[in-house]
Amino acid sequence: MTMKEQVSEALYDVFDPELGINIVDLGLVYGIDVDDNNNVLITMTLTTPGCPMHDSISTGIKNRIRYIDGAGHVEVKVVWEPAWNPDKMSDRAKERLWG
Repeated sequence: MTMKEQVSEALYDVFDPELGINIVDLGLVYGIDVDDNNNVLITMTLTTPGCPMHDSISTGIKNRIRYIDGAGHVEVKVVWEPAWNPDKMSDRAKERLWG
């Protein structure tokens, strides 16, 4: 499994603490880049600008990726374009939130 695949899989273990749903199923992760030294850049958004969970989610990402053998430095870049909306959520997340 490549480092990018390992990171992608690991992000399912990082949850939005307010919603109790992982950040991948919420559609918050826009990109995963891994360089030749296994440094990782996660490009993501949040459900709302000024989300109080920003630091908690970023720390959760960094802590989880550190458990991947061989992973280098981890950077989390939060972007606002494209804006997040509920259409970005997986069917599993929608089912969990709205039944």
